[in-house]
Amino acid sequence: MSSRLSITRSTGAYSDNIRRLREALDRADAVLIGAGAGLSTSAGFTYSGERFERTFSDFAGKYGFSDMYAGGFYPFPTSEEFWAYWSRYIFINRYLDPPKPVYNQLLALVRDKDYFVLTTNVDHCFQKAGFDKKRLFYTQGDYGLFQCSGPCRQETFDNEDTIRQMMGRQKDMRIPSELLPVCPRCGRPLTVNLRSDDKFVEDGGWHKAAERYEDFLQTRGDGRILFLELGVGYNTPGIIKFPFWRMTARNPAAVYACLNYGEAACPEAVADRSVVIDADIGEVVETVLRQKNV
Repeated sequence: MSSRLSITRSTGAYSDNIRRLREALDRADAVLIGAGAGLSTSAGFTYSGERFERTFSDFAGKYGFSDMYAGGFYPFPTSEEFWAYWSRYIFINRYLDPPKPVYNQLLALVRDKDYFVLTTNVDHCFQKAGFDKKRLFYTQGDYGLFQCSGPCRQETFDNEDTIRQMMGRQKDMRIPSELLPVCPRCGRPLTVNLRSDDKFVEDGGWHKAAERYEDFLQTRGDGRILFLELGVGYNTPGIIKFPFWRMTARNPAAVYACLNYGEAACPEAVADRSVVIDADIGEVVETVLRQKNV
């Protein structure tokens, strides 16, 4: 399937769609959650506006970018400035909890189900909320990991202690040079474990998670499964969105649900087995959870 197929946007009354989503959850023997950036946005991890200005006003004033993403690609003149920026970026998006309890409420919704999570998010919000780490596959990396910039090998390194030191000791948008992270194996600079090119490290943990995901699909994919897509856009649709469409089309017992504020849609070919809700994900999850507990 591709985005050139006939697409159906969110239709029907909001209350009817909430009911259909609740019924799909109740009937499903398994739930595969596919999560994109929109889920963390709903939880309050916004990358522009007040949150950006509160944390990065000095960088914004000096270099002129207006959101965290733009700053992440900025060619800072020194490594000391680069890591001053990135240590703040990682700290607030990886080591702080999101402002809203969306992930916690989502866990409450699926805790008693046979679930698995596939996500392109790298902020670790699922594990922080209490999701079983053996039911998570972070395909695109983790803000909490360093990797060799070479890389010299397929290995990652926890970065929390180093990031906290960078946060505590930076001054005038620079960290001390002695805090610049280097690979303990080869001495090259370390970088963040994020998929952006062919140098992305897929370590042992990544491969074990990939195997658990494949096992979940092999053992549940032909049964009554709910493909629950949350906040997935079209930047990397080949990871979650298009596979979810294909697997729903192949399995007449499957249901596809898309929750996405502004981008909710499904292929017409599976519209009769889809729940499409164009609304804030957190509000939808809270409403379904409240009705479930009545």
